Amino acid sequence: MSLPPKPATPSAPSPGLMPPRPGMVPQNPGMGTMGQPQRQQPAAEERRTLVIGRGISLAGTVADAERLVIEGTMESQMLQAAELFITATGTFKGEVQVQDAEIAGVFDGTLTVRGALVIRASGRIIGVARCGRLQVEDGGQLSGRMEMLGDGTAAAPGAPAPAAPRPVAADLSQG
Repeated sequence: MSLPPKPATPSAPSPGLMPPRPGMVPQNPGMGTMGQPQRQQPAAEERRTLVIGRGISLAGTVADAERLVIEGTMESQMLQAAELFITATGTFKGEVQVQDAEIAGVFDGTLTVRGALVIRASGRIIGVARCGRLQVEDGGQLSGRMEMLGDGTAAAPGAPAPAAPRPVAADLSQG
């Protein structure tokens, strides 16, 4: 009885180079698998991102996160980031200063958005919201005080609120 032939033994990898594995970045910068050039990733993917997953609760301060995605629950007294995204399952309680924010879940506290604030249909803000630009989808809720920041009056980190915010006289809550 004869045995099947042995498969050819792969040659040893070059020193310092590991064979690519699924989900890993190739060792040779600028080159993907099979020697193909890698595409540049969009800037949003390169940002330092913290994701608080569904079912996870976090209390405290986050430093150096450029993008914060909340699917679970977070409580913070002063959070600063470039982007804040609260998903439909997410809840945030505390104070935040960001460049842009999208609220699809619940925000309870003080939110200062120097750029655009988007409240999705499932989103709810309770407390104080300050922003440069505002977009509210049908069904989005705001219970509390809304202040529009004028040009050049965006709050700096640690600075008091702008001296003359423009109040918005609208009740955006659904009931």
